[in-house]
Amino acid sequence: MPCREIVSAVITVTELNRQARFAIERAIPSCWVAGEISNLTLASSGHWYFTLKDQQSSVKCAFFRNRNQFMDWTPTEGNKIEVRAQATLYEPRGDYQIIVDIMRHAGQGDVYAAFLRLKARLEAEGLFRHELKRSPPEYPKRIGIITSLQASALQDALKTLQNHWPISPIVIYPTTVQGVEAAESITQALNAAIQHNACDVLLLIRGGGSLEDLNAYNDETLARMIRSSSVPIITGVGHETDFSIADFSADIRAATPTAAAQQAVPDQAETRSKVENLTSRMNSSIKRVMYQSMQHLDGVSRHLLHPGNRITQNRNMVIQLQTRARKSINYRYQQLKHEMTFKKIRIENLRPDCSSRRIGLFNLLTALDSTMMANLGTQKGKLESALRSLQQLNPVNILSRGYCIVQTREGIVLSDAHAVQPGNLVKIILKSGNLDATVNTVNA
Repeated sequence: MPCREIVSAVITVTELNRQARFAIERAIPSCWVAGEISNLTLASSGHWYFTLKDQQSSVKCAFFRNRNQFMDWTPTEGNKIEVRAQATLYEPRGDYQIIVDIMRHAGQGDVYAAFLRLKARLEAEGLFRHELKRSPPEYPKRIGIITSLQASALQDALKTLQNHWPISPIVIYPTTVQGVEAAESITQALNAAIQHNACDVLLLIRGGGSLEDLNAYNDETLARMIRSSSVPIITGVGHETDFSIADFSADIRAATPTAAAQQAVPDQAETRSKVENLTSRMNSSIKRVMYQSMQHLDGVSRHLLHPGNRITQNRNMVIQLQTRARKSINYRYQQLKHEMTFKKIRIENLRPDCSSRRIGLFNLLTALDSTMMANLGTQKGKLESALRSLQQLNPVNILSRGYCIVQTREGIVLSDAHAVQPGNLVKIILKSGNLDATVNTVNA
């Protein structure tokens, strides 16, 4: 039978999508559909967008503001619901979806219910107690990251760590973060990081997703390993509104992977500012201490005198005393002489003819002169004896008799053999010149 070519009219994509929408809406009238919410988005416009799914399939849903404004409750991720909706097709993109007219709460989904049961049981055991949590080091030497090598969360964390604290090396422990085997893979990667014991802090991170996507972080074995880890662990799983069992078990829960990286390290600009401030304070303290020490040294140096200067002072003082004593004696002698002359005159006036008295008086005057001269010689002898004693105490005169002065390298005069040890260097001062010596034996 010969083939006959069927010629049909050519239509546009827009017309195709319009006819498909009409066909779907005619074939599937408004009906009730049951499923579990995931990928929920509450838009700022007031519209709600989410995916409704069961064990085998999923469908995109739109619940517009003019209808959801009459709801007395707001759905959340994992809610199991029933909606009355119209199947249709969104013509601009050709997406199959359903438009929700009414939504009613049919209970929470199985995944979320299992999450709540595990959380309640572990919390009752005390696994999430605050006193068990540890603080990471303020300045970590090495940072470990447990996540997928393909995850955008890894790049965000690496960029944040590079900007905030680029001096700490980073060790990446790759793992699968989604799927049936993800929980076991994450647990093995965490165990490897703990056994490696090369990092001061570990980051357990991944990007956002639905409750099912994040379910790998709701594993009991993973939670117990996090709690038993010897290394502080910071989690950054999903978005700020996402919580997992790993978050409750971790030492620190960050809202996002980027926030986890920020909490693991200090900010280099802030740290630099602290160091500069401390350096400035330290320099000011050093200058203040040096100034005070210099002032104290100046005050002490003004009260110190060289032994030669002290000897000179004492010699001058002795000379001054000698001069004062001589003047005092002379003055007294002249005073007595004047008195005797005056008395002599009086006597002569009273007894001008007493020659014997004159002779006696002359003898007394002679004896007085002798006595005064004897006393003057005695005082002079005492002064010369004191001068000789001072000269004997002069260190220079002592050195001329064969003695010497021994000092440490710091200039401290040694008077006790216990003040030095064998091998110490000492300085020996002689009358003429100095000797540098090394102590071989200490005999005390």
